[in-house]
Amino acid sequence: MSLRVFIRKPTKEDCQELVSLHRRSEKFHFPWAFPPLNEQECKNYINCCQNEDFEGLLICHLTDHKIIGVANFSQIFYRAFQNVYLGYYIDVDFAGQGLMSEGVRLAINYAFDTLNLHRVETNIQPENRASINLVKRLDFTKEGFSRRYLKINGEWRDHERWALTVEDWVKS
Repeated sequence: MSLRVFIRKPTKEDCQELVSLHRRSEKFHFPWAFPPLNEQECKNYINCCQNEDFEGLLICHLTDHKIIGVANFSQIFYRAFQNVYLGYYIDVDFAGQGLMSEGVRLAINYAFDTLNLHRVETNIQPENRASINLVKRLDFTKEGFSRRYLKINGEWRDHERWALTVEDWVKS
């Protein structure tokens, strides 16, 4: 399978392109994700990517290098846990083309091979069928249901908990 995307770390030079993507996709992301919508918020995000417990990865189109999505690893734990929480979103203009599956697959490879983690977990609102379908395609296992798990847009929202371990990961 030839890939159509690659991943890379964000830089301050990406702020304008990211803010444009976020503004263009704001309604599409609602109520699942709330990425930075102005330059200062974007700079704060890129600074956060320098923390040892957070990794931000841009998913870029292979042909023109345009940013088409983001995969974030937060609360990176090592030692006995070796776990990370995955969040992701795509530019509305590229949704439904399978590009996010490719990008998240590369991000998971990065988590297991580069970060040397054992487990990737993602928590998804039950109504977010597109996101649940994506993790199913990547062989995540549904592990449970967390009532009022995260406060999103001012409300405590239920989430399904999905996870993948390195032993179950089929790299491609």
